[in-house]
Amino acid sequence: MRYVAIGDSFTEGVGDVLPDGRERGWADLVAQGWADAAGRPISYANLAIRGKLAWPIVEQQLEPALALRPTHLSFNGGGNDMLRPRSDLEHIADAFSRVLRRCDDEGVTLILLSGANPSGQLPMGNVVRRRGDLLSEAVLRRVEDRPDVVRALNWPDSELARPPYWSEDRLHMNAAGHHRVAARVLHALGYEPPAAWWSPSAAAMAGPAGLAYYREFVGPWVRRRLTRTSSGDGRAAKYPEWVERMPSA
Repeated sequence: MRYVAIGDSFTEGVGDVLPDGRERGWADLVAQGWADAAGRPISYANLAIRGKLAWPIVEQQLEPALALRPTHLSFNGGGNDMLRPRSDLEHIADAFSRVLRRCDDEGVTLILLSGANPSGQLPMGNVVRRRGDLLSEAVLRRVEDRPDVVRALNWPDSELARPPYWSEDRLHMNAAGHHRVAARVLHALGYEPPAAWWSPSAAAMAGPAGLAYYREFVGPWVRRRLTRTSSGDGRAAKYPEWVERMPSA
């Protein structure tokens, strides 16, 4: 099996920080969990970069990912687009159609993910939820006649939307959230994930509230929008080439 992931911060693993400061995330967990469940090595690459909009993900990551000749490719995008009020949700969903078409061309199995729903703890959360609902519906219409597409749908998961699965910025999942998403992907692939991956093992740490939250997280996001910069500017993919994941002993 050769598995490559493309996407934004959700797939890069932002929020799941290891003790040494590296960010892991659900795709890393899937690669190792897949190797463990299948009892054989998995080749894994991850081209995701935080801050990317859906179409730039497709334009910048899809062809390099397919050039690796994977057997499976996972794609999620649109989370950053949704936060921009003038985004065309149908146009965003068309990016998923492009990915599916190219996977068909190359004989690659598509693993389709929807992101988790952060709206319960975000400013203007009702707007984010409505746009996320509409985007999810638009994407699912484009694959409704394709039972061969592996679906790992996280947006409808009301448990995953709860605060214990989210990091201090309220926009990215913490380790518990990434484990739950990884469990869903493995289950969609036909494997039984470790039972502990479905639920947090400890209460999430409380983050800043009130004005402190706006200063630390909302203000920098607004500044990036005003300056047309991205949190992913200058960043490289963490695994642009194959790395081998061996079954755990």
